[in-house]
Amino acid sequence: MTPDLIIGLIVLTLLLVLEGTMPFYLGREQRLRHGLRNGTLAALNGAISALLAPLLIGAMAFAEQHGIGLLHWLSLDGSLFDGWPFPELLATLLTLALAVLLFDLWMYAWHRANHEIPFLWRFHQVHHTDPAMDATTALRFHPGELLISSLLNPLVVLALGMGLTQLVLYKSVMLAIILFHHSNLRVPSRWEARLRWLIVPPSMHRVHHSRIPRETNSNYGTVFSFWDRLFGSFRWRPDLQQIVFGTGHHDEPAWQSLPRLLRLPLAPTRTPTQYTEQEATLGAANHV
Repeated sequence: MTPDLIIGLIVLTLLLVLEGTMPFYLGREQRLRHGLRNGTLAALNGAISALLAPLLIGAMAFAEQHGIGLLHWLSLDGSLFDGWPFPELLATLLTLALAVLLFDLWMYAWHRANHEIPFLWRFHQVHHTDPAMDATTALRFHPGELLISSLLNPLVVLALGMGLTQLVLYKSVMLAIILFHHSNLRVPSRWEARLRWLIVPPSMHRVHHSRIPRETNSNYGTVFSFWDRLFGSFRWRPDLQQIVFGTGHHDEPAWQSLPRLLRLPLAPTRTPTQYTEQEATLGAANHV
């Protein structure tokens, strides 16, 4: 088992316990059934990732062998910190920070594309049709989406020149944070406000899972929250208790079985950018 999966399992277990004692949304029913459904999708996606892992490892090895990628071209070494204590260590840490930052920028762009490109939304909507958010929602993705991203990630790694240590660190941090910001955990508002300046906390991501299009099409950040401010996609609302989760389409109980979720990309659909505000508002009102 890889380090990121070990960290993910530890964080998931901790959050599931805390969600039971410190929930933000009360009255949650069928938590076990909900978690098993999302966990089954996670298992399918884990198998896909394992099968395609050689592509990712091969891309990193090729980049290292041939000096390909932005991080290799920058050639950050100890000479950059001449006169500083531990110059080689500082250069390594700077390269690591750049790798994490740039891969997270790719994740922001990929997430946004999944909302704006109709073909990608067909798969990504499975994540958004979850009518209740908790830590297991972070694992709810259609295998088709995982397959596409798993085929694109080696190209991104090659372009950046990322190494295995850098990628494992990013994946470990990413998994912990997405489990956290999908969780139904009540976090003190003062902590939320401080976290929001750097990383994506639950309050920010709850807005993203709203069925109102202008809110669904916001807060795309995976780890760092400042991408949304930089690219104009940040949105905030104080009445988080009033958010209705889902898309307003295909998130009814009849669509929550695993076979129907797997077939969902075949159903007629539109991206959140193609729904009018009136349609979304009416759908949310009917759902309450």
